[in-house]
Amino acid sequence: MASHKTTPSKMAAEIRNFMKVGGSAQHAAGVQWFFKEEIKSHGWYTQDLRRSAKALRRKIREEFGLEFLVRVADRLFTGKVLEEKIYAVFLLEKLTHELSDAEFKLLESWLSRISSWADHDGLVHYLIGPMIVAKPARSKRVFLWARSADRWHRRAACVALIHATRKKIVFAQVVRLSNLLLKDEDDMVQKGLGWLLRETAKADARRTVPYLMSIRGRASRLVLRTACETLPEQARKRILSKTP
Repeated sequence: MASHKTTPSKMAAEIRNFMKVGGSAQHAAGVQWFFKEEIKSHGWYTQDLRRSAKALRRKIREEFGLEFLVRVADRLFTGKVLEEKIYAVFLLEKLTHELSDAEFKLLESWLSRISSWADHDGLVHYLIGPMIVAKPARSKRVFLWARSADRWHRRAACVALIHATRKKIVFAQVVRLSNLLLKDEDDMVQKGLGWLLRETAKADARRTVPYLMSIRGRASRLVLRTACETLPEQARKRILSKTP
Protein backbone atom coordinates (compact mmCIF):
# COMPACT_ATOMS: atom_id res chain seq x y z
CA MET A 1 0.00 0.00 0.00
CA ALA A 2 3.00 2.33 0.22
CA SER A 3 3.26 4.22 -3.06
CA HIS A 4 3.33 7.96 -3.69
CA LYS A 5 0.99 7.35 -6.64
CA THR A 6 -1.59 5.94 -4.28
CA THR A 7 -4.80 7.95 -3.92
CA PRO A 8 -7.24 7.80 -1.00
CA SER A 9 -9.70 5.94 -3.23
CA LYS A 10 -7.10 3.35 -4.22
CA MET A 11 -6.02 2.92 -0.62
CA ALA A 12 -9.61 2.42 0.48
CA ALA A 13 -10.13 -0.15 -2.27
CA GLU A 14 -7.05 -2.09 -1.13
CA ILE A 15 -8.32 -2.06 2.45
CA ARG A 16 -11.69 -3.39 1.29
CA ASN A 17 -10.03 -6.23 -0.60
CA PHE A 18 -7.90 -7.03 2.43
CA MET A 19 -10.95 -7.22 4.68
CA LYS A 20 -12.81 -9.53 2.29
CA VAL A 21 -10.22 -12.27 2.74
CA GLY A 22 -9.33 -11.74 6.39
CA GLY A 23 -12.61 -12.40 8.14
CA SER A 24 -14.49 -15.46 9.33
CA ALA A 25 -17.57 -16.69 7.48
CA GLN A 26 -18.79 -18.37 10.66
CA HIS A 27 -18.45 -15.16 12.66
CA ALA A 28 -20.11 -13.16 9.87
CA ALA A 29 -23.14 -15.42 10.08
CA GLY A 30 -23.39 -14.85 13.82
CA VAL A 31 -23.08 -11.06 13.61
CA GLN A 32 -26.60 -10.64 12.28
CA TRP A 33 -28.01 -11.90 15.58
CA PHE A 34 -27.13 -8.56 17.23
CA PHE A 35 -29.05 -6.39 14.76
CA LYS A 36 -32.63 -5.81 13.68
CA GLU A 37 -31.37 -4.35 10.40
CA GLU A 38 -29.87 -6.54 7.72
CA ILE A 39 -26.10 -6.39 8.16
CA LYS A 40 -23.34 -7.18 5.70
CA SER A 41 -20.25 -8.43 7.49
CA HIS A 42 -16.93 -10.01 6.55
CA GLY A 43 -16.76 -11.64 9.98
CA TRP A 44 -13.87 -9.75 11.55
CA TYR A 45 -13.42 -9.71 15.30
CA THR A 46 -13.17 -6.18 16.69
CA GLN A 47 -9.77 -6.69 18.32
CA ASP A 48 -8.22 -7.90 15.06
CA LEU A 49 -9.81 -5.08 13.11
CA ARG A 50 -8.54 -2.43 15.52
CA ARG A 51 -5.03 -3.92 15.54
CA SER A 52 -4.87 -3.83 11.74
CA ALA A 53 -6.22 -0.28 11.54
CA LYS A 54 -3.79 0.96 14.19
CA ALA A 55 -0.79 -0.41 12.29
CA LEU A 56 -1.98 0.98 8.97
CA ARG A 57 -2.83 4.35 10.51
CA ARG A 58 0.77 4.79 11.58
CA LYS A 59 2.08 3.90 8.11
CA ILE A 60 -0.34 6.18 6.28
CA ARG A 61 0.44 9.14 8.54
CA GLU A 62 4.18 8.69 8.15
CA GLU A 63 4.05 8.51 4.36
CA PHE A 64 1.02 10.58 3.34
CA GLY A 65 -0.05 12.70 6.31
CA LEU A 66 -3.18 13.23 8.39
CA GLU A 67 -5.29 14.81 5.64
CA PHE A 68 -4.74 11.78 3.40
CA LEU A 69 -5.70 9.48 6.28
CA VAL A 70 -8.98 11.37 6.81
CA ARG A 71 -9.79 11.06 3.11
CA VAL A 72 -9.18 7.31 3.20
CA ALA A 73 -11.50 6.99 6.18
CA ASP A 74 -14.12 9.08 4.39
CA ARG A 75 -14.12 6.69 1.46
CA LEU A 76 -14.38 3.66 3.72
CA PHE A 77 -17.36 4.99 5.66
CA THR A 78 -19.76 4.25 2.83
CA GLY A 79 -21.87 1.33 1.70
CA LYS A 80 -23.32 -1.39 3.89
CA VAL A 81 -20.35 -3.48 5.05
CA LEU A 82 -20.01 -3.13 8.81
CA GLU A 83 -16.25 -3.67 9.03
CA GLU A 84 -15.45 -1.01 6.43
CA LYS A 85 -17.16 1.67 8.50
CA ILE A 86 -15.68 0.44 11.77
CA TYR A 87 -12.23 0.39 10.15
CA ALA A 88 -12.75 4.02 9.12
CA VAL A 89 -13.47 4.90 12.74
CA PHE A 90 -10.44 3.00 13.97
CA LEU A 91 -8.20 4.85 11.50
CA LEU A 92 -9.12 8.17 13.15
CA GLU A 93 -9.56 6.94 16.72
CA LYS A 94 -7.20 8.70 19.16
CA LEU A 95 -6.53 11.46 16.62
CA THR A 96 -9.61 13.58 17.30
CA HIS A 97 -7.59 16.21 19.18
CA GLU A 98 -5.74 16.91 15.93
CA LEU A 99 -8.88 17.34 13.83
CA SER A 100 -10.41 20.73 13.02
CA ASP A 101 -13.89 22.12 12.48
CA ALA A 102 -13.62 21.07 8.85
CA GLU A 103 -13.17 17.44 9.89
CA PHE A 104 -16.01 17.78 12.41
CA LYS A 105 -18.29 18.90 9.58
CA LEU A 106 -17.11 15.94 7.50
CA LEU A 107 -17.80 13.48 10.31
CA GLU A 108 -21.22 15.04 10.81
CA SER A 109 -21.97 14.29 7.15
CA TRP A 110 -21.27 10.62 7.85
CA LEU A 111 -24.43 10.47 9.97
CA SER A 112 -26.45 10.20 6.77
CA ARG A 113 -24.50 7.03 5.89
CA ILE A 114 -25.40 5.14 9.08
CA SER A 115 -26.99 1.73 8.63
CA SER A 116 -26.88 0.23 12.15
CA TRP A 117 -26.32 1.08 15.80
CA ALA A 118 -22.78 -0.33 15.59
CA ASP A 119 -21.41 2.02 12.93
CA HIS A 120 -23.45 4.80 14.53
CA ASP A 121 -21.93 4.35 17.99
CA GLY A 122 -18.45 3.89 16.55
CA LEU A 123 -18.66 7.19 14.70
CA VAL A 124 -20.47 9.23 17.34
CA HIS A 125 -19.00 7.87 20.57
CA TYR A 126 -15.39 7.48 19.46
CA LEU A 127 -14.98 10.39 17.04
CA ILE A 128 -17.67 13.05 17.32
CA GLY A 129 -18.01 12.86 21.11
CA PRO A 130 -14.32 13.48 21.87
CA MET A 131 -14.33 16.37 19.37
CA ILE A 132 -17.15 18.00 21.34
CA VAL A 133 -15.08 17.66 24.53
CA ALA A 134 -12.16 19.31 22.72
CA LYS A 135 -14.41 22.20 21.65
CA PRO A 136 -17.70 22.31 23.63
CA ALA A 137 -19.19 24.93 21.29
CA ARG A 138 -19.66 22.11 18.80
CA SER A 139 -22.38 20.73 21.08
CA LYS A 140 -24.87 23.19 19.57
CA ARG A 141 -25.09 20.90 16.55
CA VAL A 142 -26.87 18.21 18.54
CA PHE A 143 -30.04 20.31 18.75
CA LEU A 144 -30.31 20.30 14.98
CA TRP A 145 -29.84 16.54 14.91
CA ALA A 146 -32.49 16.11 17.61
CA ARG A 147 -35.10 17.60 15.26
CA SER A 148 -34.19 15.33 12.36
CA ALA A 149 -36.66 12.81 10.94
CA ASP A 150 -33.77 10.32 10.83
CA ARG A 151 -33.49 8.09 13.89
CA TRP A 152 -29.70 7.96 13.73
CA HIS A 153 -29.34 11.73 13.83
CA ARG A 154 -31.59 11.84 16.89
CA ARG A 155 -29.64 9.06 18.60
CA ALA A 156 -26.42 10.87 17.68
CA ALA A 157 -27.66 13.97 19.49
CA CYS A 158 -27.64 11.92 22.71
CA VAL A 159 -24.53 9.79 22.26
CA ALA A 160 -22.41 12.75 21.11
CA LEU A 161 -22.67 14.33 24.58
CA ILE A 162 -21.64 11.30 26.63
CA HIS A 163 -17.93 12.08 26.83
CA ALA A 164 -18.68 15.70 27.68
CA THR A 165 -21.24 14.91 30.36
CA ARG A 166 -18.73 12.65 32.07
CA LYS A 167 -16.60 15.78 32.47
CA LYS A 168 -19.55 17.79 33.83
CA ILE A 169 -19.38 20.44 31.11
CA VAL A 170 -22.75 20.09 29.34
CA PHE A 171 -25.42 19.62 32.02
CA ALA A 172 -27.62 22.43 30.68
CA GLN A 173 -27.35 20.99 27.18
CA VAL A 174 -28.26 17.53 28.43
CA VAL A 175 -31.42 18.86 30.08
CA ARG A 176 -32.41 20.86 27.02
CA LEU A 177 -31.80 17.91 24.71
CA SER A 178 -33.66 15.50 26.97
CA ASN A 179 -36.69 17.77 27.01
CA LEU A 180 -36.69 17.70 23.22
CA LEU A 181 -36.53 13.91 22.99
CA LEU A 182 -38.54 12.65 25.97
CA LYS A 183 -41.54 11.73 23.84
CA ASP A 184 -39.53 10.13 21.04
CA GLU A 185 -40.98 6.66 20.43
CA ASP A 186 -37.99 5.17 18.59
CA ASP A 187 -36.26 2.57 20.77
CA MET A 188 -32.81 3.44 19.42
CA VAL A 189 -33.32 7.06 20.43
CA GLN A 190 -34.73 6.09 23.83
CA LYS A 191 -31.74 3.85 24.50
CA GLY A 192 -29.37 6.64 23.46
CA LEU A 193 -31.11 9.15 25.72
CA GLY A 194 -31.14 6.69 28.61
CA TRP A 195 -27.42 6.08 28.11
CA LEU A 196 -26.73 9.83 28.16
CA LEU A 197 -28.77 10.36 31.33
CA ARG A 198 -27.12 7.37 33.02
CA GLU A 199 -23.67 8.84 32.39
CA THR A 200 -24.88 12.24 33.54
CA ALA A 201 -26.24 10.71 36.75
CA LYS A 202 -22.93 8.91 37.37
CA ALA A 203 -20.99 12.14 36.95
CA ASP A 204 -23.37 14.52 38.70
CA ALA A 205 -26.08 12.75 40.69
CA ARG A 206 -26.79 15.85 42.80
CA ARG A 207 -28.24 17.72 39.83
CA THR A 208 -29.41 14.74 37.78
CA VAL A 209 -31.64 13.00 40.34
CA PRO A 210 -33.96 16.02 40.75
CA TYR A 211 -34.18 16.30 36.98
CA LEU A 212 -35.06 12.63 36.64
CA MET A 213 -37.74 13.06 39.29
CA SER A 214 -39.20 15.96 37.32
CA ILE A 215 -39.57 13.96 34.08
CA ARG A 216 -41.16 10.81 35.51
CA GLY A 217 -44.49 11.57 33.89
CA ARG A 218 -43.00 12.32 30.49
CA ALA A 219 -40.10 9.94 29.99
CA SER A 220 -40.57 6.33 28.89
CA ARG A 221 -39.82 3.52 31.33
CA LEU A 222 -36.93 2.45 29.09
CA VAL A 223 -35.30 5.89 29.41
CA LEU A 224 -35.86 6.07 33.17
CA ARG A 225 -34.70 2.52 33.88
CA THR A 226 -31.52 3.05 31.90
CA ALA A 227 -30.87 6.45 33.47
CA CYS A 228 -31.16 4.99 36.98
CA GLU A 229 -28.96 1.93 36.54
CA THR A 230 -25.99 3.21 38.54
CA LEU A 231 -27.85 5.23 41.16
CA PRO A 232 -28.24 4.04 44.78
CA GLU A 233 -31.25 1.78 45.28
CA GLN A 234 -33.24 4.33 47.26
CA ALA A 235 -32.91 7.02 44.58
CA ARG A 236 -33.68 4.49 41.86
CA LYS A 237 -36.89 3.38 43.60
CA ARG A 238 -38.05 6.97 44.07
CA ILE A 239 -37.53 7.80 40.41
CA LEU A 240 -39.19 4.63 39.14
CA SER A 241 -42.10 4.88 41.53
CA LYS A 242 -45.43 5.58 39.82
CA THR A 243 -46.55 7.92 42.61
CA PRO A 244 -44.97 11.35 43.16
